[in-house]
Amino acid sequence: MSELFDEVDEEVRREQLKKLWDKYSLYFIALMVLIVAAVGGWRGYQYLEAKKAAEAGATFEKAVELSEQGKHAEAETAFADLAAKAPFGYRTLARLRAAAETSARDPKAAAKMYDDIVADRSVGSEWQDLAKIRAASLLVDSASYADIQQRLETSAEPKSTFRHSARELLALSAWRNNDMTAARKWVDAIAEDGETPPSLRSRAEALQALLPPVAKS
Repeated sequence: MSELFDEVDEEVRREQLKKLWDKYSLYFIALMVLIVAAVGGWRGYQYLEAKKAAEAGATFEKAVELSEQGKHAEAETAFADLAAKAPFGYRTLARLRAAAETSARDPKAAAKMYDDIVADRSVGSEWQDLAKIRAASLLVDSASYADIQQRLETSAEPKSTFRHSARELLALSAWRNNDMTAARKWVDAIAEDGETPPSLRSRAEALQALLPPVAKS
């Protein structure tokens, strides 16, 4: 008797499944087609992005070769083109290199290019800090200490990635602008940081020796 009931239940389930299939089969098939299309589209997107990245990488290397060969005008053009068209990662690198190539012929224009990177929040804080350092290094001989301070003071904070370079530039700017109190402040900051690179520490000691007695630590 139980076997008979089982057969009846099985038949009922089959009938219910058939009705469900008849009612929703088109939706199910459409869903499967959409999933396959989505996966295919994603794979295609990944392939295209990988291809673009490979092409950008090759173009970047060629631009670097031009720079190493002393063909700075050509390298500058190549990096600028990459900065406008390359995928995001290469775009930022190309912008930095384009500014570096420009610095040889027009430091002020190069500093402006670095400033544009600093103002672009999409590039990330570390790239922005590096651009700040590069711009300040081009302007340290001509800008006021107040200008360099405004550019670099946050980059000189204890946990900043580029704090060592920022402090050295701030010390140099203060010294060049005859602000010995500020120069001593940054020389002391360099000396007191246990992670200061030895070469930078030596340069700071040399600068400290140039300070007048009242400004020495």
